[in-house]
Amino acid sequence: METYHKIQTLFKRHLDGPKKGKMIRGDWTTPELEYLADDEWEFTEKVDGTNIRIGYDVTYVGSDVYFGGRTDNATIPIPLMRFLEEHFTDERFQDAGFSRKDGEQESTITLFGEGYGPKIQNGGNYRNDQSFVLFDVKVGDWWLLRKDVDDIATKLGIDSVPTIGHGTLHDAIDIVSTGLTWDKNGKMTRWGNSKAMLKSTWGDFEAEGIVARPSVPLFNRKGERIITKIKAVDFR
Repeated sequence: METYHKIQTLFKRHLDGPKKGKMIRGDWTTPELEYLADDEWEFTEKVDGTNIRIGYDVTYVGSDVYFGGRTDNATIPIPLMRFLEEHFTDERFQDAGFSRKDGEQESTITLFGEGYGPKIQNGGNYRNDQSFVLFDVKVGDWWLLRKDVDDIATKLGIDSVPTIGHGTLHDAIDIVSTGLTWDKNGKMTRWGNSKAMLKSTWGDFEAEGIVARPSVPLFNRKGERIITKIKAVDFR
């Protein structure tokens, strides 16, 4: 099963000295990020969980559902695996419209998301049980747009990561640094609180950060997706 690609951080880090591990503001990790920094990006909340992949193969003779962690050797917590096996059945995928129709070629659908909940990182902040939240979907060779990812989540009866809004990468840094964002009317508002905390849309606790994608999906010369993460801890 295909693994999820690396998500670049914005800036390189100091490799030694008193600032070892700290970001070097302005020293971009890729030329693409620097070039596109002032363009419009789509922001979703970064979830503090464990990477989970769900594959669904529709073939000429039937269909299969399979699960994996970040790598094929990764261990999935037992309560989370129980949820995945009980929820993501062949019947549920077919009810959501993923069954193969006559004349169509076979296809592979891969759901990428986070296992989250108690005993998974700081997942107890999000919910009282272990579950799965969707952040990307790939059908064959195609990455789906955010609206389609959200639609699939609804059809499968699961959560998808919240969309925070749109802006430049500099705006994303300001959001995780100050807790400021924009409301639906385009007015500046405090998304966090008086402590300049980046507040999670799940509750009254600090969000891990933002995952940003160009509003129009783009790829580099290697054919890799252009995507980045802005973690609050890196910009305090």
